Amino acid sequence: MSIATRTGAAAPAKRPPKDGGKRRLGMPQILLLVAGGLLLLSAVRAITDTTNLTASAQIGGALALAVPIGLAGLGGLWAERSGVINIGLEGMMILGTFFAGWIGWQHGPWAGALAGVIGGALGGLVHAMATVTFGVDHIVSGVAINILALGTTQYMAKIFFADGDALSAGGTDKQSPQVDDMHTFSVPWLSDWLGDLEEEGIGGKRRFFISDVAGILRGFTEDVSYLILIAALLFVLTYYVLWRSAFGLRLRSCGENPVAAESLGVNVYLYKYAALAISGALAGLGGAFLVTFTHIYLEGQTGGRGYIGLASMIFGNWRPGGTAMAAGLFGFTDSLQLRGGGEAVHGLFLLLAVLLAVYAVWKYVRGGVRAAIAAGVAAVLLGVLYATTDTVPREVVEATPYVTTLVVLAVFAQRLRVPKWIGKRYRRGEST
Repeated sequence: MSIATRTGAAAPAKRPPKDGGKRRLGMPQILLLVAGGLLLLSAVRAITDTTNLTASAQIGGALALAVPIGLAGLGGLWAERSGVINIGLEGMMILGTFFAGWIGWQHGPWAGALAGVIGGALGGLVHAMATVTFGVDHIVSGVAINILALGTTQYMAKIFFADGDALSAGGTDKQSPQVDDMHTFSVPWLSDWLGDLEEEGIGGKRRFFISDVAGILRGFTEDVSYLILIAALLFVLTYYVLWRSAFGLRLRSCGENPVAAESLGVNVYLYKYAALAISGALAGLGGAFLVTFTHIYLEGQTGGRGYIGLASMIFGNWRPGGTAMAAGLFGFTDSLQLRGGGEAVHGLFLLLAVLLAVYAVWKYVRGGVRAAIAAGVAAVLLGVLYATTDTVPREVVEATPYVTTLVVLAVFAQRLRVPKWIGKRYRRGEST
């Protein structure tokens, strides 16, 4: 019998876990989930006979389509962790595409990528001046930057691309001359070996799981742009800077409680300016990637990817890893509808139905009855749709990436943890 029990004193209450009661997954659990996901994907590929689900070309295309969205989402993460909503990511990407096309056709793709970073950073600094210095509403400022960036680039394109040397090189008032190709790399020996494993059985019967895993890994090791590698490193660097450095702690404190941060000597204005400059630079790099990938600047090239990047950041719960996963999901569905068309998207219905069914069971076990019922109904509807059709209309195919993004946001919205001071006006010297 304990001392507290003998004396009649109440036992001390256990401290709640720092993560709010939610257990974080360890590496064994993560690896188990990855293996389960690969097994499910392979099974769906075999059942639906949709080779594009795990083909290396599909994965490579998904990677290329995910990078600009991921960089925009990463830029939004930097801004919103400092307490500033950045709806202007789309405009900063637009500036990145124009500057990359303008400099890139004259001085090469690397100079163009650097110019895109600078162009996006300028947009971020304008947003910082409006929201931090003058206290303009964050949403109003972001929308204004999107409109301003679109109009400015349209005007500048007529000046720089539709006259002189640019015109003779193929430029018009809506596009730049051709930008040189940026070299890619492949992992020696490994990509060839994975290619042999993937292609074994093509024209006959593919090997279950082995060919699928080989195709997925090959997509990450063959003909990869150096900008993709840089983007991956930026995600890792963001995590270490924001969560493992004093600079990151101070910056995140500006988004949680800038009054307390200021009382500890943090220059809140300076950190918000730095965060927005980095935010714009990352979005601009995403725009520059679009130019180097397509070898040309084109009006309307971003196609709303800045907004989708913002959605990927929200789905990722303002964390780099989650943002990367969300961007990868959008890139995967976008590449699938581009490469496979209606039949590939039809196969995706079965995959989504199984995932929603698993999610429904998980929510029911954890007590979320309403969410379980909603997910279960959606799983049944998708399953019936898959069983009663052979393909899907072109309009549905084109909308698949956007619908997938909305569904994922709706499912995971209840688990979000927003920075406490986000979107609020702050003035130096405030006491509340």
